[in-house]
Amino acid sequence: MEHWDEVRKLIEERRADRLAGRITTLGAEARKEVAARLPGLLKELRGRSDRWDDSLVRHGTALRVAGAGTLGGAAAVASWLYRRDFAPQWAGPDNDVHLVLAVIADRPAAWRADLARRLASRTRTPDDRGMTLALTLLRETGVEPPPHDPLVAGWVSRRPSRLAADPLLGHLLPRLFEAQGAGRALRGEKEPDRGWLAALSGLAETGRVRRETLVEGCLRRFLLGGTATDLRFFVHLHEALDPSPEEVASRARDYLRLLAVSPGPVATLAVRRLRGHDLTADDLAEAWDCLLFRQERVLVRAGLSWLDRSVRRDPALAGVAAAPLARAFAAESVELQARAVELALAHADAMGEEGRARVRESAALLAPHLADRAAAAFEEGHGTGTAPRPGPVFAPPPLPEPGERSHTLPPPPASADELAELLERRDDSWQSWERLLAGFVTLAVRDRAGLTAALRPWLLGEPAWPYREETWERTDQWFWGAVRSLSTSGSGRGVWRTLMPPKDLAAPYVLLLHRAAEVLRAVEEDTLPPALLATPTHETGHVAAAELVRRMEVVEAAGARPLAADLQQALLRLPRVPDPEAAERAARLTSAAGAILAEWIRPGAGSGAVAEVEVDLGWTTENEVGRDGTRPVPVITAPPTGLPLVDLMFRAPRHGAGAGHSGWWPSTLPSHREVAAAHLVPYTLRRSWGVPAAGPEQIRDLVRAEGPAGAAFSAVLARFLADPRAPEAVDALVEAAARDGLPTGEIGRQIGFLVAVGEVRVTDVAAALDTAARRGAHESVWRIAAAALPTLLPAPGERPRNGLAGFVMLAATVAGWCGARGEIPQVRDMAARKGGSGLLREVRALHDLLTGGTAKKG
Repeated sequence: MEHWDEVRKLIEERRADRLAGRITTLGAEARKEVAARLPGLLKELRGRSDRWDDSLVRHGTALRVAGAGTLGGAAAVASWLYRRDFAPQWAGPDNDVHLVLAVIADRPAAWRADLARRLASRTRTPDDRGMTLALTLLRETGVEPPPHDPLVAGWVSRRPSRLAADPLLGHLLPRLFEAQGAGRALRGEKEPDRGWLAALSGLAETGRVRRETLVEGCLRRFLLGGTATDLRFFVHLHEALDPSPEEVASRARDYLRLLAVSPGPVATLAVRRLRGHDLTADDLAEAWDCLLFRQERVLVRAGLSWLDRSVRRDPALAGVAAAPLARAFAAESVELQARAVELALAHADAMGEEGRARVRESAALLAPHLADRAAAAFEEGHGTGTAPRPGPVFAPPPLPEPGERSHTLPPPPASADELAELLERRDDSWQSWERLLAGFVTLAVRDRAGLTAALRPWLLGEPAWPYREETWERTDQWFWGAVRSLSTSGSGRGVWRTLMPPKDLAAPYVLLLHRAAEVLRAVEEDTLPPALLATPTHETGHVAAAELVRRMEVVEAAGARPLAADLQQALLRLPRVPDPEAAERAARLTSAAGAILAEWIRPGAGSGAVAEVEVDLGWTTENEVGRDGTRPVPVITAPPTGLPLVDLMFRAPRHGAGAGHSGWWPSTLPSHREVAAAHLVPYTLRRSWGVPAAGPEQIRDLVRAEGPAGAAFSAVLARFLADPRAPEAVDALVEAAARDGLPTGEIGRQIGFLVAVGEVRVTDVAAALDTAARRGAHESVWRIAAAALPTLLPAPGERPRNGLAGFVMLAATVAGWCGARGEIPQVRDMAARKGGSGLLREVRALHDLLTGGTAKKG
């Protein structure tokens, strides 16, 4: 008994170091007794612990050491060490590995090997709490690690010190090139003279690892596939190894296989290696065909350049180059089409009739003016007679049907079990948040006991640390505060008074935080209404007027008052289309809040959802903002409503205001598209705000919102049209064009402004507009391009921007598709300048097309 009393005292005093020393002195029987008593002590300690504090966690190290040193089987020790209540996820990595190793040092070698395998197999992520102990035990025991991918990822997540002497090197290095997650764990390694890149290169130089093993491992990993992030480290390692021409020659077929579908960096690597190698004509044809079929413009350009140099060096290759060039005629970029046509014309004579026939058949895929240029060189019986126009040119499809603007959302959870299920599968969307908040409020009033019981397990997994933060800047912090306040009268009461962020915040962000905070306050003061008003009924964020009136009737019938921010948000979510029947029912409401709703919902009400709100967008220059001090300045003008949060939403955004949950903002103003866009504008630009707080996901919501679309909407759309990582912007443009709600002239002007201040690149804008035009939005794209050209074209003596010739070529293409006519003064003036640059040729061709003239090819 004395040894147990001493062990117990050391555990309760959390003296893990002294406990480890004491356990190593215990005999077999004493250890068995301690092991038998540990579960009872754990239960007792858990009973003393408040569910919101971490007192049990503070005993975790001592408990882990006691169990590791006394429990009998390796399976029991593995389970005991990583009980969740010893060290929940927020407690950080293990800091007691040396103590655990000390108390198991005298165990049999087979037992320690068994524990090592068990601990290794239970790891799940590279930073798993048990990873350090598992790797250390594997090294000490010398046992072969189990074939477990997270273990490999965890191994490479540690610094590669003394790698040559690492007992795990022989086991895990071959798996490095196969294990899922290993490349992602190494994605930040890019310096060849440090970290894993330097370590592996050093092993190859000293002969500790065969160089062929690493080169072949990289190629094997590339061929297995994966994202660019997964493969980034292996690209850097391959380049650090710098395979010789002989090593490339022996693996040429593997490099060729990488060209078709590998991520861009891998395909670029393969191109670089193969271009310096003598390939057969068939291999060259395969390589060019793969590259000219890619979507990445940089790879298509690389393929065209490789093809051109090869054919100039050996004109006999022109015949095999014909088919890849013909494939490039189908490129989505008019600029790339033009380059392919240029090369086809340059090598036409050497192609032979069969090659020219292949090119001639594909000319129908070209833009009209490019098809005309190619016709003369590739007519049947080349050089004899007048050149006929190729067959039917590309005809853009009609705009797709836009579909329904919005679908109805599922109702909030109707029971505590449904709410718990929603918590289990919720995401970061505003839809999940709104349903969760509405379900919580309704169930807290209707079934408080059931809700508390359903949420109690979740609270065990939520940390108590938010109560020690100075402010709460996320809605989920307020939600869990409300859950705790509902479940206990302990810590956290009254936090709503002090934890609202005091700094300037963007208006939609303020509204979101106020709605979350007032729920917590109502729980604390026992004033929750039976329902929230503002929970959207539709995917756009709208609340149907009839449903909003019904909810107000429920609140009034219960003798309750709606929450203030919730009422104001509900008013902002009313559709713009009047509902006379709902207005008639609203007129019979008896509360003060009901009267406000009745006024807003009344058809023709001046302060309601259809109130006139004006939004302007200017650009200003201030030396302290951005690299050249240029930034957009939205201005919102609206009559006051007397509702503080509503009036705040109709006030111009302040420069520097904090932003949060920006992806939710359009849903707060679904009937005021331009106002929502105005709040987003400052957060879309990199130059003024660092990393953009807004993203392309808001574009779709803005397109489907109601209300005018003007300069602010256009600036947001233009910014993300120029982002190659945001294909959603092209989808939004096509959908908006189909809904006939696209301010094309304003979008063109905003593109000009954004290019002028260096925020976006002409080539990226042209690529997005080209894609949209080929999906049926060619008329809108022409109007956008026509509005952008006056700003984009350089003044006399000014250097043109990169990619401008391609943009003008695109403008000519879509102008031809939609039969546009009419002189643009700036295009006319530039077409009259002297010179023969590619840009001038394209400008003259566009001017002649618009005015019915004959293009001058000077």
